[in-house]
Amino acid sequence: MKKALVTLTTVALFSPLALAQVENGEFESWTGNTPDGWTTIDSGISVSQSTSISYNGTSSAAVNVTTGSQSSTDFRQTVSVTSGQTYDFSARIYHTEGNVRARLYVNGYQGYSNENLTNQWQQISQSYTASSTGTIEVGLRFYDVSGFDGAEIVYVDSFEPTDSGSSGGGSGGGSGGCSDTSAELSLSTDNYGSETSWQLTDASSNQIASGSNLSSNTTYTETFCLADGDYTFQINDSYGDGICCGYGNGAYNMTVDGTQVFSGGQFNSVATHSFTVGGGSGGGGSGGGGNSDLGAYYQSAEGLSGYTLKTALHDIIKGHSNQGYGALWTFYEQNELDSYYENDGTILDIYSEAPNGSDPFNFTKVTDQCGTYSGEADCYNREHSFPKSWFGGTVEPMNSDVHHIFASDGYVNSKRSSYPYGEVGSASYTSSNGSKLGSSASGLGYSGTVFEPIDEFKGDLARAYFYMATRYEDVIANWENNSSYGNAVLNGSANQVFEAWFLAMLKQWHNQDPVSQKEIDRNNAAELHQANRNPFVDHPQFVADIWGN
Repeated sequence: MKKALVTLTTVALFSPLALAQVENGEFESWTGNTPDGWTTIDSGISVSQSTSISYNGTSSAAVNVTTGSQSSTDFRQTVSVTSGQTYDFSARIYHTEGNVRARLYVNGYQGYSNENLTNQWQQISQSYTASSTGTIEVGLRFYDVSGFDGAEIVYVDSFEPTDSGSSGGGSGGGSGGCSDTSAELSLSTDNYGSETSWQLTDASSNQIASGSNLSSNTTYTETFCLADGDYTFQINDSYGDGICCGYGNGAYNMTVDGTQVFSGGQFNSVATHSFTVGGGSGGGGSGGGGNSDLGAYYQSAEGLSGYTLKTALHDIIKGHSNQGYGALWTFYEQNELDSYYENDGTILDIYSEAPNGSDPFNFTKVTDQCGTYSGEADCYNREHSFPKSWFGGTVEPMNSDVHHIFASDGYVNSKRSSYPYGEVGSASYTSSNGSKLGSSASGLGYSGTVFEPIDEFKGDLARAYFYMATRYEDVIANWENNSSYGNAVLNGSANQVFEAWFLAMLKQWHNQDPVSQKEIDRNNAAELHQANRNPFVDHPQFVADIWGN
């Protein structure tokens, strides 16, 4: 919950001395080929105004590095600082060839840009706390690397904090000159905007853009020019209650080339979304378009189909970082919350959630962990959708693999036991949200007791099973005889994996219940938790590509 006490002096007047503002940090004001305010331009570089490639506004500084002598490539100015004040300096860099890198200067040399990120904007930054009141120099130095041919242009823009009207929320990824893919972030803050910050990073964890010091109840629109590859967006709330919905109606969404890849607003301390540019929906979504351009994470699977594709995916997702069975509680506390139906932040239990109405009861995270139970609503526990008896008991890493272990009502979980999922003909037990246990329906292809979840989660569970068939391809053929119920589902092979009746049902559930935003967000969180993804959430077409229609 937010702080109840609000200090009325939050909005104050600051002098330029306290703000350490960089003059002409947006490079909009020029005298000849010299940007106003920038007085230290050494002989090893020449600077000119560019209006074809800019990060913010109408122009940037095009720095032409013409010497490998790194002692004559500095580009600086002097700013005033106040003792004890902390300043967040940053600059946007756009490399063209990748044989020169920039180094931030803030009263000394700081971090480097990534010269391998060409034809896109990236940010380098440094937090600086002044030890005394006075002036310091800030700016950039340019370094040649292997392959430098004696002349290379690097574009510079949005050196912050600036006095040229910067919005403070971080800036977008360029106006004009975007030869790659355009992306746009829309972020609306809640009543406590200062608690919110965000960053966009690439597959190598290089920061492309970020935003902080946001105003309350304000909408920011940031644009980016992104090369093909995988990206991760992370939004943080320093107080730990997200940006929606108790203290304002904050929200965010990202579009890539006009298509939304993720959105959100309700989270705790952090929410993370991964997406791919140039490979369909990538980590963000709903697949599509065949396997010709899958992005960096699935690159080795491009052009493949059938069980060859399945093995390639196995090689990509195997060897994940096992976090242990106890860590599932923490994952649920942070990521298994209802931000999609009632949006109340309670545990999202697949066996009690009522998607089209009010839930019959709610579980409070941590407080309502099982524990003992004698009926529904007593507590929630960790449901192995793929029962652990099928793979031999508490065997790792299967026993702790979050991709198939969901938060669920403890009592209903015990009712499900290790029975196969299936379609029920005659129910002996029905949970409060309509999940059923009973004898199998006529025509299912299996005669026995089955457990049927509600339609809302059938696709989720089917994709969890396709994940298990792929992640454990190297061992799953040996699981057939571990359990009589597992034997009814598994066919003893490493390729098809499932008996024909069960495979047909999984494919039907997968097609009838497409990937949801809940699954996308959970997949992103699972990657952070154990460092692998569910390919069938990222690219639903993989199911048909491997097992046919």
